[in-house]
Amino acid sequence: RMSSHNMTWISYPSKVLGFIFPEEIEALIASQNIISRLMHCYIAFFVPTGLIAGICILIIFIKNYLQDKVIKNLDLLLLNFTISNIIMIFLSFTVITRPDYLKATHLACNVLSFFFNFSYFNSQYVLILTLLILLLKRFPPRTALSKAMQRPILCIGFVLICAFCLSLIEAVLVGTDNYHLETDCQLDPLFAWPEYEIIKFTFGFGIPSFLQILCFTVLFAKEAPAEAPALQQHIRTYPAAYIISITIFICRLFYNIMILFRTTCKLQKSIGTPKNELVMNIAEIVLFCESCASLVFILCFHKPCR
Repeated sequence: RMSSHNMTWISYPSKVLGFIFPEEIEALIASQNIISRLMHCYIAFFVPTGLIAGICILIIFIKNYLQDKVIKNLDLLLLNFTISNIIMIFLSFTVITRPDYLKATHLACNVLSFFFNFSYFNSQYVLILTLLILLLKRFPPRTALSKAMQRPILCIGFVLICAFCLSLIEAVLVGTDNYHLETDCQLDPLFAWPEYEIIKFTFGFGIPSFLQILCFTVLFAKEAPAEAPALQQHIRTYPAAYIISITIFICRLFYNIMILFRTTCKLQKSIGTPKNELVMNIAEIVLFCESCASLVFILCFHKPCR
C-alpha cells in the first residue's frame, strides 16, 4: 500500500488544538464566523428559491407532456438536469452544521459522497449533450453523431451509466478502511485518497470544460449555412443552456481549483491552515448556490417554462 493511501493523519485545521499564538485563534474564530454566515445565507435564500424553481420546472414539464404526449429532446435533457440539481440541493443540507461538520461513519459518508458525485457528473455531462444538440440545430446534421443525438433517451442512458461508473470509482478512492468509525463528513470526504480529487477534477471538470469551450468555439467561429438563423437569434432562442453553461464553468472552476489545492496539501502531508479550510468551505457553498441558480435560470429563460 502506498504511503499516500494512509490518510489516518489527516484532520481539519479547525479541529487541531495546536494554536499557540492569539492571532491563530482569532483567525480561526473569524473564519468560522464567515462560514456560519454564508451557510445561513445559503439555507435562507438559495435553497428555498432553488427548490421552488425546481418543483415548478417539474410541474411544467409533466403538464406539457400530459397535454402533448411527447417531450422535446431539449426538454428531456433539461428535465434530467433539473432532477440532478434538486438532488444536489437536498445533499447540500449537510452544510447546516457548519462551521462544524456532519458526524457520520466512513460508510455513511461514502454513500452520501457517491450520490453527490453521481449528480455532479450527470449534470455536467447532460449540459455537454445539451450544447451538442444546440450545435446540431444550428449546423445541419450530416454524421452518425447527429443520428445518435436524435435519440435523447439513449444519450441520457449513456450519460447515467458514465456518471454511475465514475461515482463508483470515486467511492473506491474514498478508501476502504475504517467503515465503522465515526468521522467529520464532507460530501468530498477529507480522508479520501489524493487520486479521488485528481479523478474528480479530470472527469468532472477538465474534460467537460474542454468540450464546453469546443462547443462555444464552433458556435462562434464556424460559419453557419445561409438558411440558419443569425447567431444572436439562435442564442436568444435557447438562452437557458448558454447562461447555465457559463455559470457552471465559473462556479466549478473555483471549486475545482480548491479541490486540486487540497490534493497538493495531502501529497505534502500538510493539513493546511484555517484560511485554506475557509476557502474550501466557501467553494463548496458556491457550488451549491450554482445548483440553485441553474434551476432559476431554466425557469426564467427556457421558453416552455416562461
